[in-house]
Amino acid sequence: MGESQNQAFQLSFNRFLRVDFQGSRVTSDGGLILVRELDERFGLSGLIGEHLVDSRTGRNRQFPLADLLRQSVYSRLAGYEDLNDAARVSADPTFRLMGSEKVWERGVALTSTLHWFETDLLAREENLTGLARLNRDLVAQGEGVSSSHRVVLDLDSSESPVYGAQEQSAYNGYFGSVCYHPLFLFNSQGDWLAAKLRPGNVHSADGWQELLLPEIERQLQNGKDVVFRGDAAFAKPEIYQALEARGVKYAIRLPANENLERHIEKLLTRPVGRPSQKPVVRYKSFLYRAASWPTARRVVAKVEFHAGELFPRVGFIVTNLELPSRVVVRFYNKRSTAEQWIKEGKLAVNWTRLSCHRFRGNEARLWLSVLAYNLGNLWRRLAVPRRIGNWSLTSLQQRLVKTGGRLVKHARYYWLLLAEGHLTRRLFGSMLRMIAALPLPNQ
Repeated sequence: MGESQNQAFQLSFNRFLRVDFQGSRVTSDGGLILVRELDERFGLSGLIGEHLVDSRTGRNRQFPLADLLRQSVYSRLAGYEDLNDAARVSADPTFRLMGSEKVWERGVALTSTLHWFETDLLAREENLTGLARLNRDLVAQGEGVSSSHRVVLDLDSSESPVYGAQEQSAYNGYFGSVCYHPLFLFNSQGDWLAAKLRPGNVHSADGWQELLLPEIERQLQNGKDVVFRGDAAFAKPEIYQALEARGVKYAIRLPANENLERHIEKLLTRPVGRPSQKPVVRYKSFLYRAASWPTARRVVAKVEFHAGELFPRVGFIVTNLELPSRVVVRFYNKRSTAEQWIKEGKLAVNWTRLSCHRFRGNEARLWLSVLAYNLGNLWRRLAVPRRIGNWSLTSLQQRLVKTGGRLVKHARYYWLLLAEGHLTRRLFGSMLRMIAALPLPNQ
């Protein structure tokens, strides 16, 4: 594997210690082998060939398209922030072994090749569309393992700060920064179903139809019951009407106003007597028709009195769920998990590293981060023992992915000898068995 034959270093503080450098033999990301086994089980290579177009010819095809995509995705899953790490990754045994056989001896792509791949080849219109389809089909492999008849969809936006004159970046008053303002769609299991990179100054709900409606149609065709959750940015009559026309249940937060507060005047009276140290919570459900609504809709109000606070906390949710008010509020509050998943993506796969000048190049990079997140999330929920199934992606990255190892080459085999820390032999074996038990694609 090209290891150095230079003489080892001898240290004066310990005459029995020798130091040598054999970087092409040593890896710090041995746990990625498990994720590579998972993507093989899900048929990722076939999905890449089906959805992405490779326009290269001749010697430009030195690295197969699947190898380049895996290198970009897996480097993000391992926590490498940008293409400056490609030179270090190119000599790593784990990244070599995850590709096709022809790169095992040669090494994987360097910075210039990956930069062209991510910002040119993948940024073409047909491949941006293909990345979205590839991601959705990958998630579908994981959905096939679940037997739930109800699907909960969460739509939320976030901020991706920029630090230069990047195309379509703009100042956003809500976030108080120059940024992009992407939109994300999740299911209740944390899978990233869709994403859309948007200019920094658009409304939080801008482009909701492009993400939400195709996913609803897909789930309804599969015979699923669909429920939607959204914050106050999605409190729009056209959204209610689109959901109702498709028989979709929803719970969406409403911004407070005087007309809504008139319906709960009695609930706003502070309880008599000594203030309770525990919050005093009251609920009320009523029909309400705003001026822009063609019909009245159910609104659930929640009023909370907290010790030491002069005014109560008031929240309103518009819904067509036929559940008790307390249950509706509890169901809506679970949408905060979508915010947690967005934060996980920021910390674990660095989806905010959108440093290209061209907008389309940043779109492609966002999709690569989405694919990395989904591979990690599918690994967490389908091929990780229950006792560590609540670990964050960052914990999986630091404790399992970042497993050191040494590659040994024999005449017929490669041996990857992993250090036994968090990733033990027993844990590795149990995860391999879980992956082997997953259904094959289209079965």
